[in-house]
Amino acid sequence: MSRPVVLVTGVGREVGIAAGIVGRLAADGWDIAMTYWSEYDQRMPWGARPSSVAAIEAMAQSHGARVHAVEADLAAVETPSALLDAVIAELGSIDALVLAHAEDIESGILDTTVENFDKHFAINSRASWLLIREFAMRLAAPSGRIVALTSDHTSFNLPYGASKGALDRIVIAAATELADKGITANVVNPGPIDTGWMTPESAVKLAAQTPLGRLGTPRDTAALVSFLLSGDGGWITGQLLKSDGGLSAEY
Repeated sequence: MSRPVVLVTGVGREVGIAAGIVGRLAADGWDIAMTYWSEYDQRMPWGARPSSVAAIEAMAQSHGARVHAVEADLAAVETPSALLDAVIAELGSIDALVLAHAEDIESGILDTTVENFDKHFAINSRASWLLIREFAMRLAAPSGRIVALTSDHTSFNLPYGASKGALDRIVIAAATELADKGITANVVNPGPIDTGWMTPESAVKLAAQTPLGRLGTPRDTAALVSFLLSGDGGWITGQLLKSDGGLSAEY
């Protein structure tokens, strides 16, 4: 029996949320296409780790998944179409799309440059729209799934927060506009998850603010994505779901 195919974007690091999603979906029986972008990791404090992509591939393959990893510059307008063509040629038709990529360089209202603002929207918003459009146009199955990851981080992070807000609206629109294709579309807000960006002090503070008393993990987010992609999750669409241990309930 053939396995369904999911494309997961933004799979660059073993500790990342996207890597956790890949591992869970591979264990669920999905074949995995995944994107990464080394140039972004090189700009971040953790740096690029070429061995990470190979390790994530091996982890997914250990669950019996076929895996196809593609280095993809999602700031380029032509990338989404070329990416989906490449994945379909390698693995066959795509059944689900998980948008976990992001440009995230912090700056506020007074110090954000136009170039930085535009780059965030090109990657976080425009590329997501184009990936959704190309996925829907190529869908061969009678149904499909779209899940995107979002964030509440807005203050002093203007371009990231604003572009994620646009992403939310795009995905929720897809739930209505693509319903006749049998596609569900949902947004997941995982809350703060330490994937290498927290200081020890901020980790303690955020855990204390969370009603369940701990930080979220990539596994927590992956569990919700797994459900939304499953047959049992097919009645949920057009929603922004918070998977943050109750942190947002504190506000």
